[in-house]
Amino acid sequence: MAVSLPSFDLNQTQPHGHSRLIDKHGRAITDLRVSVTDRCNYKCVYCRTGNDGAQYSELPIADYLRIVRIFVELGIEKVRLTGGEPLLRKGLPDLVRELAKLKTTADGHPLDLALTTNGHLLAEMAQPLKDAGLTRVTISMDAVDPDIFARITRVPGSFHKVREGIRAAQRASLGPVKVNCVLLRGFNEDQIVPFAKFARDEGVIVRFIEFMPLEEDRLWTPETVVPVCELLDRLSTFRPVVRLQANALSETAQRYTFDDGIGEIGIIAPVSQAFCGHCSRIRLTSDGKIRTCLFSQFDHDLYGRMRRGATDDEIAVFIRATVEQKEARHHIGEPDFLKPSRSMVHIGG
Repeated sequence: MAVSLPSFDLNQTQPHGHSRLIDKHGRAITDLRVSVTDRCNYKCVYCRTGNDGAQYSELPIADYLRIVRIFVELGIEKVRLTGGEPLLRKGLPDLVRELAKLKTTADGHPLDLALTTNGHLLAEMAQPLKDAGLTRVTISMDAVDPDIFARITRVPGSFHKVREGIRAAQRASLGPVKVNCVLLRGFNEDQIVPFAKFARDEGVIVRFIEFMPLEEDRLWTPETVVPVCELLDRLSTFRPVVRLQANALSETAQRYTFDDGIGEIGIIAPVSQAFCGHCSRIRLTSDGKIRTCLFSQFDHDLYGRMRRGATDDEIAVFIRATVEQKEARHHIGEPDFLKPSRSMVHIGG
C-alpha cells in the first residue's frame, strides 16, 4: 500500500543558495548516504553480534524526503539509500519515487539515486524500484560458496536468494550492478578467484572491500585485513590484471580488469590505502543524525532540530556548519585510534 507523502514544489526557487557544500579542507561534498533503517535480516560476522532484541530507529519517510531535498538544494548530486537493510523499510518505493523527481542544482539533471542492499529481498523488489526511479544498485555478497556465505551471514540457505536478486537487478537495468565483498582473513579470502570468475560469468562488477573496525563484536584486528598486495597476487593466479582509469577523482575503488578485457574488479582499501583526501561523502543515520565520516566520534543531531520546528533555511545553515567540520582523515592503525561509538549497521553502509 502506498504511503501518503506531502507534496513539495520541486521547481521552487532554491532558498539556500547554489554554492557547493565545501568542508574546511576544500573538498566538495556531493554524495549523501541515507540510512532508512538500522534493521537487518542478516547477522554478518563483520557487522552484527548475532543477538536479537536490539532497538531500532527509523524516521518517517516524509522526513527523510524533506532532509534529502534540502541537501540536494545545497549541491548534493548523488544519494545512496542504505541500512541496515533498506528493502525492509516500508514505503521505500514511495521514497524513491519522490526523490527521483528532484533535480540537482548544478545542472538541472535528475538526482543520481542508488541503493545498497544485501539482496535477500531484491528479486521481488528490483523492478518496482526501477519503475519508481532508482538508478542503480549495489549488492553485498561475501562469498560465492553457499556454505561460506551462510557462515558469514548466519542465515542458512540465503545465497541463492541473493544470486536471484542480482539477476533480477540486471533484468531491471539497475546497472551496472556492483557486488561488494568484505574480505576477512580466516573467513573468505579463498573466495577471491571464485569471485573473479563470478564477475566474468555473471557480468557484474565485483568490488573487494578491506575489513574496517566498524563491527559490533569488536572482531577487527590488523591481522584480519587482507591487504591490496595480497589480493592482487591472488587475482593474478587466475589471470593477469590490468589497472583501469578512475571514473572520478573521488572514486573509492581502484579499478582493474583482466588481460583479455573481460570482467571488472574494484578494490576499496580504506585501511591500507586510505582515500580520505578526495572524500566527497556525508552520511545521515536512520535516526536523523549527520556523520561527517564513518569513523567520526560525534553525531550531529539534524532531526532534533527538525522536531523543534527548524525551518528549511535553519536546517541548511546547520548542514553547512556541520560539513565544514568534516575530518581530514581517519586514523585506523594509529596508536590513538578510537573506534566509533556506533557500529556500521547503526551508521549506514
